Amino acid sequence: MNTFFVTGTDTGVGKTLASCALLHAGNKLGFSTLGLKPLAAGCEETPQGLRNEDALALQESSSIKLAYDQVNPVALKQALAPHIAAANEGKRLSVDRLVGYLRGAFSHKGTSHKAGLCVIEGAGGWRVPLNQVERMSAIPKELNIPVILVVGVRLGCINHALLTAEAIVRDGLQVAGWIGSVVDPKMPAQDDNINTLKSLLPFPCLGCIPWLGAEPSPELASKDMTVDPLMVFGK
Repeated sequence: MNTFFVTGTDTGVGKTLASCALLHAGNKLGFSTLGLKPLAAGCEETPQGLRNEDALALQESSSIKLAYDQVNPVALKQALAPHIAAANEGKRLSVDRLVGYLRGAFSHKGTSHKAGLCVIEGAGGWRVPLNQVERMSAIPKELNIPVILVVGVRLGCINHALLTAEAIVRDGLQVAGWIGSVVDPKMPAQDDNINTLKSLLPFPCLGCIPWLGAEPSPELASKDMTVDPLMVFGK
């Protein structure tokens, strides 16, 4: 199973859409696919318990069908910074616990498929706190897996992308590729900014998702997505 951690240049930059698009691209190639979101802040009460829209989308886009609690083991009700949402519920987040949940999902009999693709979507950006001493970035570091960077294409995206990429590399992890996600359809010089990102980020561009409206389709977003550069990692 080729496993990757998906982070973004900020919150709300399209990590879920990009993750689901990658899963759809993998499905089209006949790969087994799995999307996981170990931590989600911003969930709705349902008869089945708390449910997060992003986690449900990942579950729907995956060919390996795990129970919701395996896809999203830590669900927090408030759409706040995770450590604040957890504190408001009397909970404490930790890297060890989240990594343990992920390893449990990996042990599912279908996840060992040799041509498989697994994406683990983080919450927020690279340095989002889990508690006073641990950051979201410690999860892929503990698992020793490559990172996919989703760049929200809007004013300031070049600086945010370069800083995030530098932080990932400084943490000793590989950037497997990056995905552009247009979040501001009225952004001036949009193509020029995307071309600048392509010239400055020394990693494969897996695709650029155009603005697809308020309710974008992951299948449509996967139209020009490629997973070929990811298959060389084989972890």
